[in-house]
Amino acid sequence: MKRLLPALLLAAGAVAAHAATLQPDKSDLSFTFKQMGVPVDGRFKKFEAQLDFDAKKPEAGKIAFAVDLGSVSLGDPSFDKELAGAPWFDTKRNGRASFVSSGIKAAGPGKYDVAGKLTIKGATRDVVVPITLASGVASGSVAIKRLDFKIGDGEWADTSMVANDVTVKFKLAFSGL
Repeated sequence: MKRLLPALLLAAGAVAAHAATLQPDKSDLSFTFKQMGVPVDGRFKKFEAQLDFDAKKPEAGKIAFAVDLGSVSLGDPSFDKELAGAPWFDTKRNGRASFVSSGIKAAGPGKYDVAGKLTIKGATRDVVVPITLASGVASGSVAIKRLDFKIGDGEWADTSMVANDVTVKFKLAFSGL
């Protein structure tokens, strides 16, 4: 027992040494889609991330990310209210989107492919997110199909008005990384 306690403390310290803290004020989460062929940019104002990562052992890393869907903004309050409604994000019943990693693979110096499950409006899909990590900042983008997640139900499911393709872009600054 005397030997077990120091080993457990050492192991706990090793895990904590690689945990990083998100710096929301230095981070950004945005998206782009096309409406009637014209690119439209939006962003989320509230999100959180947990990262446990060691560049020497990326496969042992874990990433969890959550987005407050009610914080969506297209820059116009009436559009933002529309996006919070049932056909789009339905924030009253589905207030959060999440991503939880299931594996991280090195893809070159400072580059990683993060596989995981993305859940929006109760729909979960497997995705691989390419990430570049430099100076404590994880950045990248991932393409999704909005209809895979029931975003834009009903009359908005017609992709001639609002395209199905959405590009999600992120820049996440971490301290302790």
